[in-house]
Amino acid sequence: MVRYIVNLKHTVTALGVLVLLCGPANAEQSPQVAELLEALRTAPPEQAKAAERNIQREWSKSGSAAMDLLLKRGRDALAVGEFSVAIDHLTALTDHAPDFAEGFHARATAYYRADLYGPALDDLETALALNPDNFNAIFGLGVLFEELGDSRRAAELYRRVLALNPHHENAEKALEQLKSEGIGRTL
Repeated sequence: MVRYIVNLKHTVTALGVLVLLCGPANAEQSPQVAELLEALRTAPPEQAKAAERNIQREWSKSGSAAMDLLLKRGRDALAVGEFSVAIDHLTALTDHAPDFAEGFHARATAYYRADLYGPALDDLETALALNPDNFNAIFGLGVLFEELGDSRRAAELYRRVLALNPHHENAEKALEQLKSEGIGRTL
């Protein structure tokens, strides 16, 4: 078990470094999503939630009604705590739509909530390879770093989230918590 945790920490570290070095840039990102991301970065606080919803709506479009239904069913199961059901629906989605980043991000969330950190990490890696601007997936990776005791890298990822989405409340709170513990402060 200790060996598994050490290996997981190394894998999480490698993924975090990759995410931080790659930075936000998705060549296959639609012009509409690029515009929405820019609008989110510059939005006043009262307009940020609407901009974020628009981005997430775009990211949730697989291009297939059947795949969109699997995503909805997976998210619905996740919302009521049925993690294995969510994982089943989202696995079907990722099997049939392997280039759909949001399927992997949603399944990573389900795995994490089911305390399956290894599979959650694998799916975050895939989601971020497909969509490096997914600030919620980056936030999830930061949470994993924090859970595994690497608060400094978690803080770096939370700052990366805030660079993409300056109004991401969970990233703001997480970074403030780390700063109150003396971690993540810039000198």
